[in-house]
Amino acid sequence: MKYLNASDILPDELLREVQKYADGKALYIPKNDQRKKWGEGSGARSFYEQRNEKIRAKYAANTSIDVLAEEYCLTVETIRKIVYKK
Repeated sequence: MKYLNASDILPDELLREVQKYADGKALYIPKNDQRKKWGEGSGARSFYEQRNEKIRAKYAANTSIDVLAEEYCLTVETIRKIVYKK
């Protein structure tokens, strides 16, 4: 990333206002676009949502929490969080 001199790109009035808060400091200004939520780009979010729906369906069909924990290699506490989440 190339650094730019703020005095070259900002109006004088805005530059003086920024200097009140960060005089002589290097600032990072993030892009003004929407960030994706965790796992949306890789597909992990949808994978875990589908897995959790399967767990809830099996629990509703009277599969015990212990059996689900063993089947999905998760702790009993994690299965409870998935099952009892609204």
